[in-house]
This record gives sequence, C-alpha cells and structure tokens, in this order.
Amino acid sequence: MKLVTFKNNNVSRLGIYTNGKIYDSQAHNNALPNNMLSLLNGGEASMDAMRKAELEINEGKTSIDGLTYSDTILQAPIPNPTSCRDGYAFRQHVAAARRNRNVPMITEFDEYPIFYFTNHNAIQGPGDIWCMPDHFQKLDFELEVAVVLGKKGRNIKAEKADEYIAGYTIMNDMSARTLQMEEMLLNLGPAKGKDFSTVIGPYMITPDELQSYLIPAKNNHTGNNHNLAMKCWVNGVEVSSGNVGDMDWTFAEIIERCAYGVDVWPGDVIGSGTVGTGCFLELNGTGLLNDKAFKPQWLQASDVVEMEITGLGKLTNTIKAVETDWSILALKKAQQAL
Repeated sequence: MKLVTFKNNNVSRLGIYTNGKIYDSQAHNNALPNNMLSLLNGGEASMDAMRKAELEINEGKTSIDGLTYSDTILQAPIPNPTSCRDGYAFRQHVAAARRNRNVPMITEFDEYPIFYFTNHNAIQGPGDIWCMPDHFQKLDFELEVAVVLGKKGRNIKAEKADEYIAGYTIMNDMSARTLQMEEMLLNLGPAKGKDFSTVIGPYMITPDELQSYLIPAKNNHTGNNHNLAMKCWVNGVEVSSGNVGDMDWTFAEIIERCAYGVDVWPGDVIGSGTVGTGCFLELNGTGLLNDKAFKPQWLQASDVVEMEITGLGKLTNTIKAVETDWSILALKKAQQAL
C-alpha cells in the first residue's frame, strides 16, 4: 500500500494512494483509523483492514471520490512520529567525506552501526521549508531513505528486525552546516544544525510493495536490502545519484542497535544516513579536492529540491527565508567581544 497524510478542510486525514488518487480512509469506512499513528498502533489487524479497503477501492466498491494527487495537500506520511533517529549506513558517503578532509577512514564504521536522535517535532512533508538566516550559512540537503516502525519491541535481533518495519519513505535530513560544525567542535550534536527540519514523504510504502526489489545484504551483514535508485535535483539540475542497495549497514542491524536495552515504538522513524554523493557537503569537498577553482554550492532561498527513490515516489520542497535579522551566530560573536 501507499499511505499518505493529507489535509482536507484544514484537518489532517489518513489516505490510501491508489490509481493516481487519494482516498480518505474514514470516508470509505468510518471504522478505519484516521491517522497514521492510530493505524500503526492497531497492528496487523488495522493494516489488514486498510488492505481490504484498498482492494474495495480498486474494485470500485466505494461511495467516495478520490482526490487528485497534489503535493500542496500532502503532509509528512507520519506527521507526528514518536521519535526520529538517523543512521550512518552508507560507507561511500563516510569514506568520501573523510577523504575530502584529508583524514583516514574511521575503522569503527565497520564494527557497529550508529545513529543520532533528531527533532521529531520538526518533521515536515512536501512543500515549503522555512529557514532562519543562520540556516543559510551553508544550507544543505541530505538524500536518504527511512523506515517507519510498526511494532513495539526491545532487544530485537537483526534476524527478526525487518518484521518491525511498517513502511519505507524518502527522507531529506536538512542540515545547516555552519551551525552543525561549530557545535560539533565540542563533541556534542548535531543539534541546532539539524533540528529545524527533517522532511519525509510523499507517502509511506508497505514492505510488500518492494518485494520485487529485494537484494542480498552486503557480505557479513544481516537483513533486507533493496535495489532502489536514489536521485536529487536542485532547480531541475541533477546533483546526486545513488542506490538504497549501497547501504552497508542494513535497517535490520540499525534497529537491533536502536532497540538494545530500550523500547522502540510504532511510529518511530529511522533514517539511513546520507547516500554517497547525497549532499553538498560531500559534493563540494570532492569538487575542491579535484579542482581548487571549484565553486561550492549551497541551498538558497527559492531553491526547489526534488528527491526521488524507485518505488517511493518523489518528494518536492521549496526553500523559504524567514524575514528576520535574528542570528544566534551573531549573538555568540557579540558575546565574545564583551
């Protein structure tokens, strides 16, 4: 299934996206959940009821009209996740970023998967991303894939972890690099460099939709992997290309670590980390390494960012600038001058 959260009369609704149209779940059957968290907390029984509804809609057994697909009405598929973690699964990205800084590849990358918590209250879907002045100091996209968990669990082994995945979606882990790099000098974070926006969408795809794309995990790794092309365009120009199949650490292995000694919950979102070539930080570093005259690129106000992953749709956002001169970077410098 393709599941969406959309606004109708300024009210968030849960929908099924099929045959190019969005169908309100409760308008079709008022016994169905009306939001993604309720659906996930309902477990397999709720998912089976939604699959039955999708079948009825596809067979014409519904009294409602579908809404035409439009990014303007879509929200994040799960607008209020219970938490949001982001992993570090693509070795290519890590190796390139470290090479560009003239530092060796960190050996610990191959020993265990890592993640950080980002601001689950700053989850956004398709549409405008509003940024403060300091965010535009090296504003960046990050092309990722994410999973949404559908079951509660603790101390989950990787061999069983894929069973906890309710769906997949595109993720853009927005990054304000100047803020991020300054705070990480203190070995804590990222925080302000990341907490203003994490974008997911346009819909959540249940795992059964991706069965034909399954490929083996990399050597000495456990869990499902998928052959899904990943691309990003800025203002219509392709800037990034990769594949979900390039993940070294699988989502199953990341979930195993996330759930060690702690509960994971239905509605938790976990990102893969950036695919190789999947952000300007890496692309600029590689460009400068190869050509000292290379001109770095960062996101600007009015830029349109489009991300597409095979089977997961296209996620489109427009960068917007808040009209203010408020700057925490300037405040820090002013305090230093006292």
